[in-house]
Amino acid sequence: MAVYLRLHGIVPPASRGGVQRPMLIRPERPEDHEQVRVVNDRAFGQPDEGAIVAAVRRRGAPIVSLVATDAEQLVGHILFTPVTLAPASERRLCGLGPMAVLPSHQRRGIGGRLVRDGLEACREAGYHAVVVVGHPSYYPRFGFERARDHGLAWDHDVPDEAFMALALAPRGLDGCAGVVSYLPEFTPA
Repeated sequence: MAVYLRLHGIVPPASRGGVQRPMLIRPERPEDHEQVRVVNDRAFGQPDEGAIVAAVRRRGAPIVSLVATDAEQLVGHILFTPVTLAPASERRLCGLGPMAVLPSHQRRGIGGRLVRDGLEACREAGYHAVVVVGHPSYYPRFGFERARDHGLAWDHDVPDEAFMALALAPRGLDGCAGVVSYLPEFTPA
């Protein structure tokens, strides 16, 4: 509940050194859509992720979509979407990605805050686990482990260390062995 309150502006963002920081993590709003695309395009240096976010949004499929604002400028975005598991499991899994921060605002902890707040929002929404295809030196700091170690594989060819999973609930990955598929919007052309 604490994350929900903070995400909805009921609790102010943390301060550092007694000075109120202007950065705020909050749910994405319709008026953010164009800036979310710009953030993703700039962070990844091409339009694929921005297009994926827009397509997922058109489908009505985001589970959690958060933005980071710094002095009211949108500087970061994270998206969590449903994934499927074959064979099916009673566990509710979601996928993290993309996560983007404007290059001018990277290495300031914004991505970390987006990840932590997004994971908590997914936990509060009743999801048991999250998977991510991402940088193997970044996501383990949040507790992600190789998905293969939990019996999970991605339906595309990526190195084992790039496909990771994290339990959001006790024993959240139990009974989840199988092949994970993201929404079709994520399928490389």
